[in-house]
Amino acid sequence: MGQSFIPAGYAPHLSLYETQSAISLIKRVFQDALSRELNLRRVSAPLFVEPSSGLNDDLNGVERPVGFDIPCAHANAQVVHSLAKWKRMALYRYDIHPGKGIYTDMNAIRRDEELDNLHSVYVDQWDWEKVITPEARTLFTLHQAVTDIVSCICDTQLTVRGKYPQLCDTPLLRRRVTFVTAQELEDLYPDLTPKQRENAFTKKHGTVFIQGIGGKLRSGKPHDGRAPDYDDWDMNGDILFYNPILDSALEISSMGIRVSPESLDRQLTLAGCDDRRKLPFHKMLLEGQLPLTMGGGIGQSRLCMLLLGKAHIGEVQSSIWNEQTRRVFEDAHITLL
Repeated sequence: MGQSFIPAGYAPHLSLYETQSAISLIKRVFQDALSRELNLRRVSAPLFVEPSSGLNDDLNGVERPVGFDIPCAHANAQVVHSLAKWKRMALYRYDIHPGKGIYTDMNAIRRDEELDNLHSVYVDQWDWEKVITPEARTLFTLHQAVTDIVSCICDTQLTVRGKYPQLCDTPLLRRRVTFVTAQELEDLYPDLTPKQRENAFTKKHGTVFIQGIGGKLRSGKPHDGRAPDYDDWDMNGDILFYNPILDSALEISSMGIRVSPESLDRQLTLAGCDDRRKLPFHKMLLEGQLPLTMGGGIGQSRLCMLLLGKAHIGEVQSSIWNEQTRRVFEDAHITLL
């Protein structure tokens, strides 16, 4: 989008205080459902990690992590971009067995993020990770997890609408997921950008999982960037819902089967990141010491935005916005938290 805007005819369904109460309800209901469906237990997680550990997520490789020194510990630290690798290490340290997993609240700062209706420098999500067996490392396992997460979201929507009937004017989310690969999307819409493909396909199908993100497509370009050292690029993807208020796709979750020693070895070379092989996390993974896992992140503010029919992520989270955004929403008497 590039900048924030107010859709024509938009007005919030809930007051400021109703919104705050509804956010609390969504977070309680959804995380309980997620924990139950995926057999997860809540754990505490770090806000920052040491750069030398190799645990921070480098996203697309160009985003700058927020760093600082800790004099008393004689250490440097980086605010996390995500907990994708930390969670896998935690499962190893906590000796979690196959079929069980963990989830946590992840709070991050992505200072290079583009600010618009969907993006903020503050990121809050439920990060989850689950141990799987070698036999379960399949697309069937991935698709089942996607279906379970979508069901949790749809059930949460029904609960929230029951308490706030004014939200019944917003469309029900589609429970049935349409699975499509990034290559199939490129073949369908060869003249569109990846984001335009997402918007067109999601508008048609409602609830979508785009599979296979990170590796190059036949065009020579990936659908989107993905770090080479957590998701297996052949068994990952994004969950998107059509957002009628913004008339666009809204990505709620990035998730996948995590890299095995073999796929990590391959993807590090493809991404030109062989220098990471000596980092503690990567060395343990390549040596087969870490469990096989699957996992992902589910955006908390984005889910609240979707279920409450909000036009801007600043209506459900407190962050910093540019002057143009503040002025546009103040003039429309819409409160950004």
